[in-house]
Amino acid sequence: MYHRFLSGMIATTMAFGVYAPAFTSVYAEEKKEQTSETQKPTFVENDFEYWTKDSKVKQKLINFVKNATDPKSEDYIPEENRIAVFDMDGTLLSETNPYYFEWMMFFHRVLDDPTYKAPEKIKEFVTDVAEPAVYDGKVTDEIDAQFSEYQAEVYKDMTLDDYEKYVQDFMDLPVNGQDGLTYGESFYMPMRNVVDFLQDNDFQVYIVSGADRLTTRAAVTKELGIPANHVIASDTMIEASKEGDEDGEFYGYTKDDELVRGEELIKKNLKTNKVTAIAREIGIQPVLAFGNSSGDESMAIYTITDNEYPAEAFLLLCDDTERDHGNTEKAQKVADMAKKDGFNTISMKNDFKTIYPEKAEMVEIIDETGEAVK
Repeated sequence: MYHRFLSGMIATTMAFGVYAPAFTSVYAEEKKEQTSETQKPTFVENDFEYWTKDSKVKQKLINFVKNATDPKSEDYIPEENRIAVFDMDGTLLSETNPYYFEWMMFFHRVLDDPTYKAPEKIKEFVTDVAEPAVYDGKVTDEIDAQFSEYQAEVYKDMTLDDYEKYVQDFMDLPVNGQDGLTYGESFYMPMRNVVDFLQDNDFQVYIVSGADRLTTRAAVTKELGIPANHVIASDTMIEASKEGDEDGEFYGYTKDDELVRGEELIKKNLKTNKVTAIAREIGIQPVLAFGNSSGDESMAIYTITDNEYPAEAFLLLCDDTERDHGNTEKAQKVADMAKKDGFNTISMKNDFKTIYPEKAEMVEIIDETGEAVK
């Protein structure tokens, strides 16, 4: 009897082309009703000590999470769908002291690491092309592409453990542009509040970065407590230490092998690649997205468009030139984009009470020639 009933239902719903969605929708509604009857609100407060007291965007995020965790709210979101995605550089971590974290580590590797001798072509690229472009604010797509290729090469054959230690050791070095601050300490204090707040309220936080995955993973696991498997980023080949030129499809991993970094960049995780990576690696549409540039626009649009649950996107504006090396021109472009797309904006100038630890003091950025950048 049951099988005849189910077959009839399938035939009827398929005739209207809505079999799978209809069945799923009914189940989801029943589950939501059951949840609201059996669960109590689980909202966990956060004092947001590093935000200004009257920040409207902060309050909007708090209200969003409060409703998302209240089973009786129309805006309730089940735990399994509480997915928040964050860009890293410029969103969680400074990219203005004076540039992206992985670029500064690359410069250190090539020019200042006594344990490594860089090929002459890479040294010339850094001294003649990359460093001047960074300090002049003129990094082109071509320079960025060359950087990505050489970045993979300079860490080739490092074991994954050694590379993780290398990244985390670099994080203990002083930044260029903030006196008394290390790279690890240049994660924005107010955004640490946000990550903690979301995790306390049973949101799964994912980092979706354009930077190298292993670099990003080492940084955020140490500083933010993000699980390593919650990092999505640009990928460089990982190989067995003894496979040589043989393809890993045919080479068998042995007890004598270690995993090492390869020298081939697989894919840069920017724009639409962030969207497809989220679909491939998470498999659930996020309900919150945080970014700071056009590279995050696609991820933010994907988050708020045709979402089954309430969803919001927040873009950080680098508009503070008193406490940080902000860029008001870029901030305005991002603000215009956010207005066009229906995103929220976070002003570092107006919404952040504190940006870095109190011991930090903004100083002039010193370029590759030893001169202050104007």
